[in-house]
Amino acid sequence: MNPRSMRSIFIYLLISVAVIAIFFTMFSEPFGGSKEVPITEIIGRAQSGELKSVVVNGDSLEATTINDETLTSRKELGSSIVEQLESAGVNNGRGKVDIVVEGTGGFGNLLGILLNLLPIIFFGAILLFMMRQAQGSTSQTFSFGKSKARVFDSDNPEVSFSDVQGVDEAKEELQEVVEFLKTPERFLALGAKIPRGVLLTGPPGVGKTLLARAVAGEAEVPFFSISGSEFVEMFVGVGASRVRDLFDQAKRNAPCIVFVDEIDAVGRHRGHGMGGGHDEREQTLNQILVEMDGFDTSTNVIVLASTNRPDILDTALLRPGRFDRKVQLDSPDVKGREAILNIHAKGKPLSEDVDMEAIAKQTTYFSGADLMNLVNEAAILAARRYKKAIGAEELAESIDRVIAGPAKKNKVISAREKEMVAYHEAGHALVAHLLPNADPPYKVTIVARGHTGGHTRFLPEEETSLVTQNQLEARMAAAMGGRAAEELMFYEVTTGAGNDIEQATSIARSMITKLGMSKKLGPRTFRKREELVFRGGETGDGADFSDSTGGTIDEEVHGLVENAYSTATSLIKGNMGKLSALAKHLLEHETIQGDELKNLLDSAPAAA
Repeated sequence: MNPRSMRSIFIYLLISVAVIAIFFTMFSEPFGGSKEVPITEIIGRAQSGELKSVVVNGDSLEATTINDETLTSRKELGSSIVEQLESAGVNNGRGKVDIVVEGTGGFGNLLGILLNLLPIIFFGAILLFMMRQAQGSTSQTFSFGKSKARVFDSDNPEVSFSDVQGVDEAKEELQEVVEFLKTPERFLALGAKIPRGVLLTGPPGVGKTLLARAVAGEAEVPFFSISGSEFVEMFVGVGASRVRDLFDQAKRNAPCIVFVDEIDAVGRHRGHGMGGGHDEREQTLNQILVEMDGFDTSTNVIVLASTNRPDILDTALLRPGRFDRKVQLDSPDVKGREAILNIHAKGKPLSEDVDMEAIAKQTTYFSGADLMNLVNEAAILAARRYKKAIGAEELAESIDRVIAGPAKKNKVISAREKEMVAYHEAGHALVAHLLPNADPPYKVTIVARGHTGGHTRFLPEEETSLVTQNQLEARMAAAMGGRAAEELMFYEVTTGAGNDIEQATSIARSMITKLGMSKKLGPRTFRKREELVFRGGETGDGADFSDSTGGTIDEEVHGLVENAYSTATSLIKGNMGKLSALAKHLLEHETIQGDELKNLLDSAPAAA
């Protein structure tokens, strides 16, 4: 316990004791059955012979009348009750009273003094507490400029490279950093300069933060971790002050690692914010640039940073001498996913029917965070079902939970709505099954999850980072398959295809404006004004294309979406029998997947 906490506890204890003492002082005597009277009444009754005895205890006294009534009183401070009674003629013929003196020692007097001083002690304690609080507020005010970085001890590393899977290439790149921190003399002897900064990029959840902590764990050096947003406050100059304090701490603890998570919060392009060049965020960025330039070869401080938007970072931040090295982290492949699943399943009981390789094949495009969530959801489901081990059933259901949310088993759905959902999802699966360039359907369900009445999950036969134009067009057609099935079966469309249309339109616009897949516009890219502003462009720049070109872009996007819808409609018209067979199976069993789905679509007749 720190000294500040101990002082606070002592003050609270003192106040409590004072309150309790005052309470008993004020209210204890009426509960004893006695009557409190002035000292003059005690003397008067003694003179008239109404008292049998008087017991004196310090400054208080207790008198007993001839009727056995008990009277209490309190004498004046410093005076003697015995002298007062004798001067009044008691025991000299006016009245015979037995006087017993008790507690006339120092303790009784001291107790009386303390009781009289209790109000002063009480209010003094309150005043002291208020002063302490005011001092704490003042110290907090002056601590705004202190770094809020969390320090992880090098003696007890929590994460190592063995805890990070699915990013083997990134680990190899960072192994050099680890070796430099362990044996810097080996590099310096050859005149080599280790990168001062390493920028970790990649989509959310791929393990950027975890990998940075693993570097510190492997190097066995202190690890300073802070978020980019923690530098910025409403007060001018606070961010720059925190940067200076952070790097001062790092230099004192060298060799060490400074990790700035989500550096894009302060590292965006300068000179284009609403505050111009005097923006607080820009001052913070300038201080980061200055501090990174101030490192020399003997400092042994490595700056790691992470972001999922490297395109908006200031160019001065990315030049050699600052963030010299960029390490890209991507979503793990099937082997990486299996390794990640095994890590998160460590220490959890698994059933014999669990096949992590099969689970890994079903989780295409899952990030490391998604896989961690998947295993955790499976453990929660198993506990909810009072199972002693996590089974394949829980893991399979967790995949759907991660993708679409928990199942809404109690949702009331009419028979017509259920039928429309079945034909809608069957339309997605059928079009994807028939198109050679589309990802084949793996699972179709009409169990409501999240905001969807059902969903179709596709599983590519091969994982690749390159996607062809034919594959993109096939994905659009598969997305429009649900709407086409609704229109052909029920002669009307529903709101259930809203997300499908959005997905198809987004693919089409990316093909035209980003990927150059337009014969009319050619291999060009086109950006809107909003995108330029977000990337650091001027607010008055506008789009980088003319109004007429914008009209052509809209026409091209419209043409791609219409072609996709026409393709989906044509395929479903020619295979109404397969569509109905799949929809009827869904209405009866709600879910179909894997080889069972493929065999049904292959064996069902095309004609209705």
